[in-house]
Amino acid sequence: MALTYHNGALLEGALPVSILWYGKFSPVQKSIVVDFLLSLDPKKHQSVQPSVYKWWSTIQTYMKNAGKKETRIVLLNQFSDKNCSSGKILKRSQVSELGQKANSKAGGLTLVLTAKDVVVEGFCMSNCGFHGSNTKRNSAFIWVGNSVNQCPGQCAWPFHQPMYGPQTAPLGAPNGDVGVDGMIVNIASLLAGTVTNPFGNGYFVGSADAPLEVASACSGVYGKGAYPGYAGELLVDPSTDASYNALGVNGRKYLLPALFDPSTSQCSTVRL
Repeated sequence: MALTYHNGALLEGALPVSILWYGKFSPVQKSIVVDFLLSLDPKKHQSVQPSVYKWWSTIQTYMKNAGKKETRIVLLNQFSDKNCSSGKILKRSQVSELGQKANSKAGGLTLVLTAKDVVVEGFCMSNCGFHGSNTKRNSAFIWVGNSVNQCPGQCAWPFHQPMYGPQTAPLGAPNGDVGVDGMIVNIASLLAGTVTNPFGNGYFVGSADAPLEVASACSGVYGKGAYPGYAGELLVDPSTDASYNALGVNGRKYLLPALFDPSTSQCSTVRL
């Protein structure tokens, strides 16, 4: 298998990222997500291994192969909508509107993150998050929800027993928050897919309506030897029994999904 480049625009160079916190998130929960984004900067922690940036370097290979600049994540703004101005039951179109409102900069990317008590159309039934775009403004958005109260077995696996299939024991969440650590997995997966296929004509395989992207092509793989119901070989923190495969800023530990490596045509995890 190979992901084909369809000659479309990619999110290259300095990429301004804004976050819309929709609903209630604690300061600790916010810092887990913010630290992940900061960890994508190679200057932040070049010395730690295995690093979040090393995981992100696979994306830079795709950019280089397409003749594009390396993508550098720049955290721009954070907005809070604690009172859920559009309600706690959202249609996909409303999520798109929220993403566009929060993105004041053309060519930027907005993360729309919904709290555990917010229901989004299709959440748990068909997806744990999605990405979309506004071609007129050359901007994109990602939506991810906190699934801890709704479907942690689907959208926060492997930190919760799976909803279906082999009932293996859940892994310890690296930051002690099943919902937000699950969000990190989905944010990372969608960030990889959005940068390399922002407008539906970038890197993917299969139908443009339901494409397999850089991360979704390797769903459920986190470490060497992974198979359905088993995340693969991972590092374990002896003090917390939490599983992880990447280190970030401020001593953070993260579990990140495998990416399809164009150099090997295989699903590549952060090499431990």
